[in-house]
Amino acid sequence: MKNVIERFISYATIDTQSDPSSKTIPSTQKQFDLSNKLKSELEEMGYKVELNDKCYLYCDIPENLPANSNKKKPKIGFVAHVDTSPDRSGKNVKPNVIENYQGGDIVLENNGMVIKYNENKHLKDCIGHTIITTDGTTLLGSDDKSGVTAIMELAKYYSENPNVYHGPIGICFTPDEEIGRGADYFDLNRFGCEYAYTIDGEMPGEINKETFTADHAWIKAFGREIHPGSAKDIMVNSQRAIARAIELLPKNQAPETTEGHEPYIHPHSVNGTVGKSELMILLRTFNNEDLEKQHEFLKELVKQLENEFPKTKIELEIQKIYRNMLDTLVENPKGCDYLFEAAFRAGVNPEWKPIRGGTDGSRLTEMGLPCPNIFTGGQNFHSETEWLSVNSLMKTIETMKNLVQVWYEN
Repeated sequence: MKNVIERFISYATIDTQSDPSSKTIPSTQKQFDLSNKLKSELEEMGYKVELNDKCYLYCDIPENLPANSNKKKPKIGFVAHVDTSPDRSGKNVKPNVIENYQGGDIVLENNGMVIKYNENKHLKDCIGHTIITTDGTTLLGSDDKSGVTAIMELAKYYSENPNVYHGPIGICFTPDEEIGRGADYFDLNRFGCEYAYTIDGEMPGEINKETFTADHAWIKAFGREIHPGSAKDIMVNSQRAIARAIELLPKNQAPETTEGHEPYIHPHSVNGTVGKSELMILLRTFNNEDLEKQHEFLKELVKQLENEFPKTKIELEIQKIYRNMLDTLVENPKGCDYLFEAAFRAGVNPEWKPIRGGTDGSRLTEMGLPCPNIFTGGQNFHSETEWLSVNSLMKTIETMKNLVQVWYEN
């Protein structure tokens, strides 16, 4: 556990925040800071590593089979992303290690931030655990540096245990997952895996083969600028239309009022001036039919805005992001069955739970590589109150070792 803590902290303190406004690939060059470190560490373990100019890192762990084995083993892969969310700062992360957590609120050092026991239902399952938080000024980056840590520990295990038989294993660390671009330049042929797993989930036992179906939408309003002192009957303030758009969004389809398989329409960000304003909206459902209903709702909303603000030009743009991977994984159940068995062997009482979010696996599955998701032990992602149970992360690593073994056995 000590080595896992040290490894995670060494990654968490590297700022790898991605930037949705950037047009470069990766969106921020600082993501290379972590990727280069991972490359060096894997090479020190004796592996061949490729880090390309788009910040995709590929590594192969060669198969290790008995001398009398003549049966080809399938290659499986593990994927994690190096970037952290743009929602909160990832600069100057100061991890705080709490050993033998005994329950109750966790008061962070700065900003008056508190991880409240009654708001974090999984804290009760972590009594006696080692927990890592921040000082309250940044996110922690457990999403997904805990996944990176787990994969690196797996690679280290096989480099140090040459007598453990296993099939071929692929590793890929991706950039820009947090802004929906993590699979844009993923080279499936280079990866060469029959099945893969993202290490990007939450609490032990929670394994995922179902994600949101996701789109992004932008409502853009164009007004007319003029000095407010002489604005009567001339100024057209675009911000009023955007404010009305937010007001018209259904309150019963907000993230704060939904759970489980319920869809949401989320006003994620807004900016503007008198002359031009823009509202960015997250559309999340678990099926295409509900997503189409959300599209139609926004089209009708824009028509209403045009009627209420006839002097304001209103535009709607919708962009496809990712789709629910469930249907494809149901058609390719073997790797999911093996994951369930691996988690069961780790003693974590596995349960298939839908992700109210997405992973690189959503896109990879759509691209033809079945890719369910494995827990990491993190919670409160994208916030200053993010926390990680190291004991749970140890169960992640154990599950991954078991998974490699189950594939080898079958």
